[in-house]
Amino acid sequence: MNQTLFISIMAVVIMVGVGIVFGFVLALADKKFAMEENPLIGEVKEALPQGQCGACGFAGCAKYAEAVVNDPDVAPNLCVPGKAEVAAIVAELTGKVAEASEAKFAHVRCRGGNGIAKLAYEYKGVHDCAAAKQIQQGPKSCKFGCLGFGNCVRSCPFNAMTMGTNGLPLVDKLLCTGCGKCASVCPNHVIELLPVSAKVSVSCSSKDAGAVAKKACSAACIGCGLCVRNCTHEGGVKVVDHLAIVDPEVCRICEEPTCVPKCPTGAIAAYVSAAKSETAEQKIG
Repeated sequence: MNQTLFISIMAVVIMVGVGIVFGFVLALADKKFAMEENPLIGEVKEALPQGQCGACGFAGCAKYAEAVVNDPDVAPNLCVPGKAEVAAIVAELTGKVAEASEAKFAHVRCRGGNGIAKLAYEYKGVHDCAAAKQIQQGPKSCKFGCLGFGNCVRSCPFNAMTMGTNGLPLVDKLLCTGCGKCASVCPNHVIELLPVSAKVSVSCSSKDAGAVAKKACSAACIGCGLCVRNCTHEGGVKVVDHLAIVDPEVCRICEEPTCVPKCPTGAIAAYVSAAKSETAEQKIG
């Protein structure tokens, strides 16, 4: 046998042998030092909705379950999708107190769909909002609005969003958990989370001056200030960078929002959450 070939074969045999030995040693070490998982972690994990949305601040349901069981400072009500029902279960399992928190829903701050917002050019690239934004900030004349390629819809772990025929995402508030996953992937930050108690919503994100904003989109907020002047509670509405901003904490005490009928473009409207819809149906029934 060729001496060089023999040496090569022996080298391979030795390397394989060393690998087997090290693998055996590591297996023994892993078995010896492995820590048994607290069964309570598994119980908490089973109680979570398994959306893996990360709204709790941890990398998935398993990590949150581990943290809330092992760390006394981790609250039992951090699972946003689970809301009060899951918080109560986690609190009972861990012996902690779950403070009340208000449910929230995703709201799309844009009404500039097909035929409403003007196009600056025809986009024929990848069907992705982030990709489209790389080309002149997107195909719409308004550079602040929804790009309409559905990144938010694809990211929703609870199937609470669909793309409407007008090219804008629709939120099913009965399925929406307020996890915020959709908001985190929107490159234009068009999606916000509104509390159930919110009475008014602003469906525009444009920071262009009135004439410019209106030219780009007929549904844009033009920063006219009529909403501010007609608000019955100081600080309820303000205009910043030509855009109306509503404070839901102040607005909730208003019986009938007076800013809504005064908005000339309909950018400000009464907000209807899933909870309000169910209440209205119960009253009708």
